[in-house]
Amino acid sequence: MTETQLSGGPGTTRANRLAFGAVAFTVAAWASAFVAIRDLGDDFGPGPLTLGRLVVAAVVLSALLAVRREWVRPTRREWTLVGVYGVVWFGVYNVALNAAEQRVDAGTAAMLVNIGPILIALLAGTLLREGYPRWLLVGAGVAFAGAALIGVATAGEDDADLLGIAFGVGAAVAYAIGVVAQKPVLRRLPSLQVTWLGCMVAAVACLPYAPALVEESGRASAGTLGWLFYLGLVPTALAFSTWGYALARMDAGRLGVTTYLVPPLAIVLAWILLAEAPAPLALAGGAVCLAGVALSRRR
Repeated sequence: MTETQLSGGPGTTRANRLAFGAVAFTVAAWASAFVAIRDLGDDFGPGPLTLGRLVVAAVVLSALLAVRREWVRPTRREWTLVGVYGVVWFGVYNVALNAAEQRVDAGTAAMLVNIGPILIALLAGTLLREGYPRWLLVGAGVAFAGAALIGVATAGEDDADLLGIAFGVGAAVAYAIGVVAQKPVLRRLPSLQVTWLGCMVAAVACLPYAPALVEESGRASAGTLGWLFYLGLVPTALAFSTWGYALARMDAGRLGVTTYLVPPLAIVLAWILLAEAPAPLALAGGAVCLAGVALSRRR
């Protein structure tokens, strides 16, 4: 079901509101994740942090799945796609993002990852046959310009290096591949099940990091472990589920562009919680991002 199909009657209007509510929650939760990852970078390595986050998410999602008792048996093709988005998005993406945030600030990392929606729109236009609506391309271009302004404003010489930027771009590529692989699975499988499967696949793939996770958790403070629990519960278990709910009801390319709201929110949160103050140019970039998202919603 596409966004256009959601605009029919009273029932679809309610579904439309729920989908946009899911998007809003996802964007806010993912913005907070950049701050949490940045704060945890001194206590956990990229791999152990990914595994810890996935373990918390898997436990929470397993409980929700047991309560819902909603299960659809995946086909062979769906299992293949689950393996792709589980390893690439839930696994590789998180490891690359964690590595990037050990070298660049939260705002810059958010900007780099948000190259992803451009890649999603391009991949979805061809592989998912969503096409290239004019306003989607215009909005994506404007929002990308805003994200670039944020990057220019926040990437200082002392806070960023080429390896960190490379990890950020790698995370964006993994993000785009994961979204496009996940979309066909959501046409038949419930979003909660799809998220749980992705977490489980990625957790298994990240098991080699288990000894390091145990060691680093033993040295961590209660506050640090609280951040890790939050990262697994809200931005992973809940936000990935609400993302899947919205993705099942909206075009992947159009939904991906809404994540351009993440960088300005991440900058504000980093400013408040980590004392990483944004430059005026970053605030201007955030405004341009908002304008781009608004343009992409036009029909």
